[in-house]
Parts: sequence; C-alpha cells; structure tokens
Amino acid sequence: MDTKLTLKLNQQIIEKAKEYASDKKLSLSRIVEAYLQSLTSEKNEADFEISPFVKSIATGISIPTDLDYKEGYSDYLMEKYK
Repeated sequence: MDTKLTLKLNQQIIEKAKEYASDKKLSLSRIVEAYLQSLTSEKNEADFEISPFVKSIATGISIPTDLDYKEGYSDYLMEKYK
C-alpha cells in the first residue's frame, strides 16, 4: 500500500533529482523509495545500483558532473600494474 510523504529539501537538490529521474526514466518517488529500501533492508543487495548522484545526497559529498569514472579507474589500474 502506497502512502504519501512530504519532505522539505533544498530547491537545487530537488531540481537536480528531478532531472536525474527524468534521464533514467524513473519517478522521483521510485528513486527515493529504492534508496530508503536499501538503507533499511537487511540484505546488502539493492534492486538496482544507486548512482553517485544519489549517494552524494546521502553523504553530502559533491560528485563532479563531468566525472569520467571509467577513465579514472583505468588510470588507477595502469598505475597499479606498472
């Protein structure tokens, strides 16, 4: 059974979250529900991977929008196995 929840959040965060949800073709409610489920679930596996953007909301850490994580990981591996 779905129940309505009202949250007070920073307007910029709401706008970015709506953009993210639109890009992923998900509702913002579904994203929030999945995140809260992952926090309260006894098992560590989520239904889907939580994006860096959503993680940054929880931790307060800012993730650059132009971050190329694949390149960063590739650089890390190249340095590690020199």
